[in-house]
Amino acid sequence: MVVTADHEPEDGQGAEALPCGVARALRLTRWGMVWERAARAFWPLAALLALGFSALWLGLVAPLGAALPWLAGGWLAAVIVAAGLGGWRYRRVRLPEALARLDATLPGRPLSALSDRPALGDDALWRAHLDQMQAIARTARPVRPDADLPRRDPFALRLAGMVALVMALIFGGAGQMGQGLRAIAATMTPPPGATATATGPAWEGWAEPPAYTRRPTLYLNAMAEGAVLELPKGSAVSFRLYGGGAELSQDIGPDEGTDPTAPAFRAERSGAIEVAGRRFDVTVLPDAAPRIRAGAAPTRRADGRMIQDFTASDDHGVVSAQALIELDLPAIDRRFGLAADPDPRDPVRLDLPLPRGDRREVQGQLAEDLSRHPWANLPVRITLRAQDGIQQVGQADPMALALPGRRFFNPLAATLIEMRRDLLWARGNAPRSAEILRAVTWRPDGFVADDLYAQLRGAVGMLEAGPLDPDDRDALAEALWQAAIQLEDGGLADALQAMREAQQKLSEAIRNGASPDEIQRLMDALREATDAYTRMLAERGDGQDQADSPDRGQQGQQITGDQIQQMMDEIQRLMNEGRMAEAQALLDQFNRMMENLQVQQQQGQGEGQGQQGSQPMNRLADTLREQQRLSDEAFRERQRQQGRQGEGQDGGEGQDGDSLADRQGALRDDLAQQQGLMPGQGSEQGDEARRQLDEAGRAMEDAEQALRDGDTAGAMQRQADAIRSMREGMRALGDMAAREGQQGQQGEDGQQPGGQPGQTAEGGQAQSPYEGQPMLDPLGRESSGGGNVITNGDPLAEGLDPARRARDLLDEIRRRSGQPDRPQDERDYLGRLLDRF
Repeated sequence: MVVTADHEPEDGQGAEALPCGVARALRLTRWGMVWERAARAFWPLAALLALGFSALWLGLVAPLGAALPWLAGGWLAAVIVAAGLGGWRYRRVRLPEALARLDATLPGRPLSALSDRPALGDDALWRAHLDQMQAIARTARPVRPDADLPRRDPFALRLAGMVALVMALIFGGAGQMGQGLRAIAATMTPPPGATATATGPAWEGWAEPPAYTRRPTLYLNAMAEGAVLELPKGSAVSFRLYGGGAELSQDIGPDEGTDPTAPAFRAERSGAIEVAGRRFDVTVLPDAAPRIRAGAAPTRRADGRMIQDFTASDDHGVVSAQALIELDLPAIDRRFGLAADPDPRDPVRLDLPLPRGDRREVQGQLAEDLSRHPWANLPVRITLRAQDGIQQVGQADPMALALPGRRFFNPLAATLIEMRRDLLWARGNAPRSAEILRAVTWRPDGFVADDLYAQLRGAVGMLEAGPLDPDDRDALAEALWQAAIQLEDGGLADALQAMREAQQKLSEAIRNGASPDEIQRLMDALREATDAYTRMLAERGDGQDQADSPDRGQQGQQITGDQIQQMMDEIQRLMNEGRMAEAQALLDQFNRMMENLQVQQQQGQGEGQGQQGSQPMNRLADTLREQQRLSDEAFRERQRQQGRQGEGQDGGEGQDGDSLADRQGALRDDLAQQQGLMPGQGSEQGDEARRQLDEAGRAMEDAEQALRDGDTAGAMQRQADAIRSMREGMRALGDMAAREGQQGQQGEDGQQPGGQPGQTAEGGQAQSPYEGQPMLDPLGRESSGGGNVITNGDPLAEGLDPARRARDLLDEIRRRSGQPDRPQDERDYLGRLLDRF
């Protein structure tokens, strides 16, 4: 059979014979082709029109001045050319073209087949063929148009026009457009002299307040007649004069610029502006200088870091703030190494941290480690200064104090630090320092280690070689600092590391089901390491004076050797009975107890126990600030991830997320340590504080897991929950301290609650805001009056609330039962405990 096509459908013909669904698909395909050809032909015209409208709507035309006619003419010429080229390129879409495109998307081209006619007559086979083609044709769908603009617009000019249009619709307005239209009309006025009598000179004026005031620019031509112009001090006022007869006079500030057609000046005082017969009365709003005030005197942490609270304010916002530290030379005891004239040294300038956003009222805290500075522990004057947007400076009254720095209790370490101070004070102290170091290193056996002896003898040789240049002096000072740190912390740090390693090995052996002999050997090693660590702590405490002793004020917060021995015996007993899960739980508690003991010892090396009552609050505040900083970094990391995703990059997220997760985990562990040292257990406020901190810890744990999973948004939400819970906990602690302070003032016979007879406020002894609470060991357990034994004899029974303790134990069991890295036997045992309780 031979088939032929009698004709091709013309516009408006043939489409009616198609099935209903095919006719609709054909119609939509044709309209898509119309858009496709129009976009290809007229996209330059659309981009030009969008850019022109955006310039008018955003008010970008008015400031162009004399260049406006040229730019407007060029834009208009480009619009005409683009419109002409578009009309020349555009071709009307005919029905056969749309039919051919739709037919090409269907198998067998059924639309063409339906228009064919049989050459030898209409038989059953031909009708079956048509039925099959009609069935295929009914599956037709509109063809998606494709203008292929990226290839025709390689520089993405159409996208620039679209972005400009969107920005104009968001940030522009009719007022700015009116300014632009008036500016265009002004450029189209006849030449000077043609209608000067009728219209007079033309002018434009703008008043731009300083950026830091966040006030908008004012267009003076739009001001009502007789309106008073209120401008912040320092506002930039500029005019554009068109024509030769315009004159301007003003008395509000000095002129800036020399162009007579574009006068400009700054508003410094109230007055008037007259231009072309129009007068503006100007009121200059004064800009007050910023104010800054220091909080209490700077405090020193155990590591030597200086903490200084401050508040600042300004009517428009503080731009920057600094702490200026200068040596108070008249207050220094000029003896020994300080008798020489000091080498010149610039004052220390520290930038104060300011929040983002509104800075009209600022509360902040400066935390800086100046323990290595040559002026550490010497009298200084600290002056806080704040600056606003026009460089006005406000400053607080200078504070005279000793610059907080680290204190050394090892005699040899303290000697090396004093020699370092003398060398940094004046290089002329080199001979004197050499003599002292020779005396220190005489007969070093049993007193100075061999490696340290070699370093000190090398320092002596350098000091005696001749005058020191600044670089050699600084290198020698750094070497003395490192040697003092090693002497002060080296032995204790090594003992602590050995104890932690023994604890970790024993925990791994219990988890992995090691043999009893291996577990016993590791238990003996832990006993030896713990004995060595506690002995060094005791020896270090004996070398401190009474003011720095951690025993002062609250004896009950010290753990004794009997208590340590009792806990280790209990661990041994549980292991002997095969109760490995309970032994592991008690070992973890023992680890936390020893860490708390170390933290407590470090806190005792601060400014004295008179401030110990505020130490838990201060440390919790430090944790809160660190959590806020970590949340800010998580926010920045999320922005970086979004930026990399937008650029098609996938690398880098995992490593950054793991780093933040590690820091979040360390912060959670630090919070857990603080909970063991928190006072007020058993009181309403104390229990509320612990509950809030428990919630903060769980939120931190969730945030850590979210960071490891790459869910930065979820981590930020949980970090916000942790910050809120910590704030509530601090508020509860503050309420508790206030209540106990009131109770302390009402003690009978002048005796402070919880104190010893004769210890009264009048006696001058510093009163802790947490006195009067039951005496606790570092695990939070109540001790007897002497603090030598645990009251109930059970190392597992911590605290005063058994129900609360039971809930904590259940939470811990649930947490461990969900850890897949634990042995299956242990997880089964924990599951049985949960089923039972």
